Amino acid sequence: MIRAVGAALLALALAGPAGSHEVRPAYLELSEAPDGNYQVLFKVPLRGPMRLDLRVRLPESCRTLATPERRNVSGASLETWRTRCEGGLAGRTLGVDGLSTTLTDVLVRIQGADGTVQLARLTPAAPSLRVEEVPARGQVATTYFRLGLEHILLGIDHLLFVAALLLLVHGWRALAATITAFTVAHSLTLAAATFGWVRVPGPPVEAAIALSIVFVAAEILHTRRGRPGAAARWPWLVAFAFGLLHGLGFAGALAEIGLPQASIPLALLFFNVGVEAGQLLFVAAALLAWRAGKALGAQRAARAARAADWATPAAAYAIGSLAACWTLERVLGFLR
Repeated sequence: MIRAVGAALLALALAGPAGSHEVRPAYLELSEAPDGNYQVLFKVPLRGPMRLDLRVRLPESCRTLATPERRNVSGASLETWRTRCEGGLAGRTLGVDGLSTTLTDVLVRIQGADGTVQLARLTPAAPSLRVEEVPARGQVATTYFRLGLEHILLGIDHLLFVAALLLLVHGWRALAATITAFTVAHSLTLAAATFGWVRVPGPPVEAAIALSIVFVAAEILHTRRGRPGAAARWPWLVAFAFGLLHGLGFAGALAEIGLPQASIPLALLFFNVGVEAGQLLFVAAALLAWRAGKALGAQRAARAARAADWATPAAAYAIGSLAACWTLERVLGFLR
């Protein structure tokens, strides 16, 4: 049934290695102290050894109190300094120069001395913002929901794992149980890693995630040859086991983005909700593609059957080959 969408999944697999976790927004945080000074933290992603040419543009009323300190941490350049803004930031405009020439967003968090927090997102199309007198409610929920949604939809390694499950699993009940098991598992490890209950180095986790895709792709081919393995017999169990790994990957991405310290549970919840929404959108699109193919009519049934015969193994080979390349690349990356 689901195999009729093999060609669409093959196209996804061939979308290119732009895949995993390339969505790394910069992070700008300004925290007001009781004396009216602001502590500024600006984290910018690195592309190899190069820092993106992004510069904070504060209002003209702000003056830097000390030379900024810069250091590299976990694939990013971290810059900190103190500044004084006469009259505060409320009602004034700040932005990030150089953003309009990139594909990167900037997550902004502004905390006043009274504890109020404004959360916003700067994009290449809108690289500046006006600081609000009274921050709007729901900013944390909205921002982190979008981040979670974009992370899953642009994180091709996670989508390829789900795509492989769609090609492997037979029947609606089995599919629902498998997707539910994957969801529960990655939600557990996402929360555990975010709260610091579990600490696992990121690079080995990313390599293991890629290897999990290779495993399921191989299981698709074994099943078609009449040699079903553990993933075909107990797909929900395999999805749960590998879902624990994928949750650690989501946690690594969330750590790169950063969390508002005063609203960690809320940000975590809506990031996870965004991930689930993106996952469900992908599954729904795949199922709609299958139904559209079925609606072509009985006169095309033979042609559709022949297409399914080559589309499923072709998609499995493409998914597995791409994931194998990722595995090798990631293993070599942390062994250097």
